[in-house]
Amino acid sequence: MSVVSRTDVENALKGYVDPYLEQDLIAAKCVKQIQTEENGRVEIHVELGFPAAGYRDTLIAALHDRLTTLPGVTEAAVRVDSKVVAHEVQKGLKPLPGVRNIIAIASGKGGVGKSTTAVNLALALSAEGARVGLLDADIYGPSQPRMLGANQQPESPDGKSLLPVVSYNIQSMSIGYLIEEDTPMVWRGPMVTQALEQLLRDTRWHDLDYLIIDLPPGTGDTQLTLSQKVPVSGAVIVTTPQDIALLDARKGLKMFEKVEVPVLGIVENMSTYICSQCGHEENIFGEGGGKRMAEQYNVPFLGALPLDIRIRQETDNGRPTVAAEPASRIAELYRDIARRAAARLSLQAKNYSHKFPNIVIQNT
Repeated sequence: MSVVSRTDVENALKGYVDPYLEQDLIAAKCVKQIQTEENGRVEIHVELGFPAAGYRDTLIAALHDRLTTLPGVTEAAVRVDSKVVAHEVQKGLKPLPGVRNIIAIASGKGGVGKSTTAVNLALALSAEGARVGLLDADIYGPSQPRMLGANQQPESPDGKSLLPVVSYNIQSMSIGYLIEEDTPMVWRGPMVTQALEQLLRDTRWHDLDYLIIDLPPGTGDTQLTLSQKVPVSGAVIVTTPQDIALLDARKGLKMFEKVEVPVLGIVENMSTYICSQCGHEENIFGEGGGKRMAEQYNVPFLGALPLDIRIRQETDNGRPTVAAEPASRIAELYRDIARRAAARLSLQAKNYSHKFPNIVIQNT
């Protein structure tokens, strides 16, 4: 019996275009090992650069089917793992200690469901197998403590730094943990940006693959501070199909382009409304605006989310949909969007700054 050649195996793998990477696994450099044996057994090891617990079995089955159709293959063993590494950030900045990648969730205007999307995407990445943190950067209107069902004050072991509050396996920090829920933050811009930097840098984030930053709406001081001083690996723009929302979302997208933060994609929220009584579906905010915007600016369209009363109810009650109904269709939509965003990030250049030693010059 002739041994199956490595070239045949590679050609078989090239025929499978990964739906999240949007290219084959050979081109994406995800195939780490190919081993062929004289008895016709083939073993391959695939290492994805993004968490994919909900997709792993599907990928294994697809690759197994392709390999077993090769002439001479009697048995195929497919191993799929995920390994998230740090990716490049803005020039002159280094990744935050304890955090491999920071992803900013932004919108041009309020009322598009950005914070709800941010918390569910954080939970979705966690469900896919990543270690995730969430920073509520909206100093004036912090909402993540309520959404995460957490209201305890963070502990400070040394009087200088804060331990993140953990809820649903998510490490989180918000000004909302430090003040009463109904206390207004009557602060000017410089105080807000300083508070944001302190919350980010004085929190002891522990071994995070992703830190999701829920930005306030707009393109003002907070966004500028984040884009210039915070090492961001990528941004996700949240919009609705409505023309007014899209107009402001474009401003957010262009802001990130100007400061050289890659836009991982666009999420269209409230894309369609399904009546809970009769099941009638209607595009009350318009149709396809997010997809058209993605095509116009040549960025990925990560997915569309429905306007569903359960999303609002569950989030208001401190149990976001991905945590409250993990097997639901809506939770799967969030997980699919999370995989697409993380896969897009995995294709970017890696950051190797942590591997270079610090050079210290001493007089002896």
